[in-house]
Amino acid sequence: MTDSPEVVAGVDIGGTTTQVVLCTAQLDVLDRTEVPTPASEGGTAMLDAALSALRLLLDRTPARLLGVGVGAAGLVDVRAGRILVASDSFRDWAGFEVTAGVQQALGVPAFLDNDVNAFLRGEVARGAVAGEENVLGMTLGTGVGGALWLNGALYEGPRGAAGEIGHVPGFGELPCTCGGRGHLETLASGRSVAARYGERTGHARTAREVAEAARSGDPDAQAVYTALGRGVARALLITAGLLDVTTCVIGGGVSRSWALVESAVRETLALEPPVSGHPVRVLPARLGGDAVAIGAAARARAELGVGAGV
Repeated sequence: MTDSPEVVAGVDIGGTTTQVVLCTAQLDVLDRTEVPTPASEGGTAMLDAALSALRLLLDRTPARLLGVGVGAAGLVDVRAGRILVASDSFRDWAGFEVTAGVQQALGVPAFLDNDVNAFLRGEVARGAVAGEENVLGMTLGTGVGGALWLNGALYEGPRGAAGEIGHVPGFGELPCTCGGRGHLETLASGRSVAARYGERTGHARTAREVAEAARSGDPDAQAVYTALGRGVARALLITAGLLDVTTCVIGGGVSRSWALVESAVRETLALEPPVSGHPVRVLPARLGGDAVAIGAAARARAELGVGAGV
């Protein structure tokens, strides 16, 4: 009888679904599952759903679990392993002790990351920017998230807010969800795509419907995505000028409409290249829905000293 393989688990607790993966020490995905996130039922219910999904994977893929990484939306205290600030779509999530709950339930070490940080870890470990030393990660979803990978490691900043490119001002005057005005998120999020199309046409459409309209030749929809692409490019130029980081990986739901924004991004980048003269590389994420969970597993692997990598 052979010994059971050693594995690390990655969990992505999103507002709608929770993704769970079991990975080898090399971050090859052995098994995965997805369950609804009971966000309206509170933190305990959300964690229980994730743990039940993970136990299902362990039941059907016999292995020795070494540790668990969790990626969660919102502002998190990485060291204490708890949620600091969460959106109002999550009930009783702010203040929730995530890693303590996992460790108590499973008896293995657990580690917590912000979901965008985990996304970037995943793409650096096994995705579009594998092996890169310096990368900006950007997610274009309901909001706009950002994370920085500098000199081969995640850079969180002294207060954990490094890389939050979605909340850099200078992109107009519209109010942002965070309370500021003119942030990149007011141009580049799914919410803003729908809102800007509505302002232009008077029609209520989801971001997905606006994307479909743009592909069908709707000039108002195309104009919204052109503005989005130009805004993203300006944010990349800011990052390149300030940090000399010229590689960016972009994920999130809005990024699935990359074909609608790519030309605007590249045209804007060409108009005013970075002062270094080094061209900006923009790469679509490769891991899709697995990125956050794989990145969370990568964090656990690194903390546990299993194998080699991020």
